[in-house]
Amino acid sequence: MSQRHASTLQTGKEPLDIDVVFERLRRAVADLPKAAMFDLRDRGYGTPFEQLVGSLISARTRDETTMEVCLRLFAEARTPEDFVALPEDRLVALLMGATFPEPKARDLKVIARQIIDEHGGKVPDSLAELIEFRGVGPKIAALTLAVGFGRPAVAVDVHVHRITNRWGYVAATSPERTMLALETRLPQRYWIEINERLVPFGKFVCTAARPKCSTCLLLSMCGQVGVVNPR
Repeated sequence: MSQRHASTLQTGKEPLDIDVVFERLRRAVADLPKAAMFDLRDRGYGTPFEQLVGSLISARTRDETTMEVCLRLFAEARTPEDFVALPEDRLVALLMGATFPEPKARDLKVIARQIIDEHGGKVPDSLAELIEFRGVGPKIAALTLAVGFGRPAVAVDVHVHRITNRWGYVAATSPERTMLALETRLPQRYWIEINERLVPFGKFVCTAARPKCSTCLLLSMCGQVGVVNPR
């Protein structure tokens, strides 16, 4: 840990015990809306292709909108073959509400065709192959692996990046660097769960501005790195 980072940590804290952290996180988010990809999985849309599609749709789109769009879309198309057969203008219409519906529709059509032609109709199950698809970055690929395949993968979005650095558990300047740091330090049993817990936790408790530190179950262990004017 860098001297600058260490100097920002709050004193008088308990050591951060990651097992206790996850026990408390589960309690903290039990009554909060689920992260979109995990919500889709629990509603029966958990295949690797559905998770790949949903994760791509979710990019720069609020979870509430992602859920609405995905449920509408999956009522008409759920497989690569369905997407290939679906007219592009209809796909764009189904994606309305999500950010960038036209580019996402084009990407999804291309990805569906590639899955059929190059992968025998099956979504590839490696990060390297997934990020070869147009519009698929590390977070989308990791969510597909984690939720769609049940493979250990750390999906780092803005919430996971912000909160794990705020704890002082990692010290990284970008989501990509946070992913690498977590893959080194975080026990693999939590690789899938960390996104599931920290998305709702970050939206409703450990918010970007004025986090609710005074009532947070993790306060006794959190370094509160960079926190200004908490509630």
